[in-house]
Amino acid sequence: MKITQPRFTRIMLALSAAALAFTAPHAAAQAYPAKNVQIILPYTAGGSTDVIARAVAKGLGDMWGKNVIVDNRPGASGMIGAELASKADPDGHTLLSTTSSYPATAAVRAKMPFDPAKAIIPVATFARAPMLLAVHPSVPAKSVKELIALAKKNPGKLNYSSSGTGGNNHFSGALFGTATGTKLVHIPYKGISLAVTAVAAGEVEMVISSSSALLPMINAGRVRILGVSSLEPSTLFPGVPSIAQSGAPGYEYQLWWGLFAPAGMTAERINFINAAVNKVLASADMKKFLDTQGVEPWPQSPAQIADLLPKEIARYKKAMALAGIAPQ
Repeated sequence: MKITQPRFTRIMLALSAAALAFTAPHAAAQAYPAKNVQIILPYTAGGSTDVIARAVAKGLGDMWGKNVIVDNRPGASGMIGAELASKADPDGHTLLSTTSSYPATAAVRAKMPFDPAKAIIPVATFARAPMLLAVHPSVPAKSVKELIALAKKNPGKLNYSSSGTGGNNHFSGALFGTATGTKLVHIPYKGISLAVTAVAAGEVEMVISSSSALLPMINAGRVRILGVSSLEPSTLFPGVPSIAQSGAPGYEYQLWWGLFAPAGMTAERINFINAAVNKVLASADMKKFLDTQGVEPWPQSPAQIADLLPKEIARYKKAMALAGIAPQ
């Protein structure tokens, strides 16, 4: 069969278009990141979210051959940084690293300048862990049961610190009071490092916090650990009894850390970043690092975390009602 020149040209153009259609997605994936990546961290430096995010960022930077910069933007219990991230271009070059404090804070806010359940979307999870109940060494309680007894004898006189209203430390402390029938006073600070320092300095009596934030004070002997917030004793903290088994039946509180993006990011880009994060989490160095922070790796697929925020915000709203935390 003879092919005329015009017909030959049309065939070649069609084949070229097909080739471009096939290779474009692969080329797009390979092109990312085209420049340095900014990870907005909506909390102060020094806390567990900051420490874990920087470790993951280093792993991603080494993998991608680009700088992955963690940019601390604290304020409004993490909402200032989250709002900033929600307005960024959803191309993956501006991301948000946050923790379970985010849906907790979103649950207590009466008004928000953006939709906390829809304006940002989950990309990957880093780690999860229970929290630790710590007291200042001067507190005359060597166990959770003794602390509960002390609080009941002195209603409204024991204070607990937090990283801010509506954060994990606020919720965990308020729920501890509800579970034990004690009246505790909430003292919010501008960041978990300040909240932990306040306990170590004796400004407040107790805090329920991540182990990574408490670790420097634990090593310095400036706080005493009484219990862990998992239902059963955790293998992450050998020898530490669970709060639930030590006078507060049913008490449980778990933390998680993860990576998010502005809404509108393509599924392809989400899958690409998710796979990279999971690869970092699988490395021996990262596993060793997370172990020193008292947390365990928590790699998940995009499908597993697609509805994470709506579910978590709804869960915290229920906890908010139970603990008697008023909308802010």
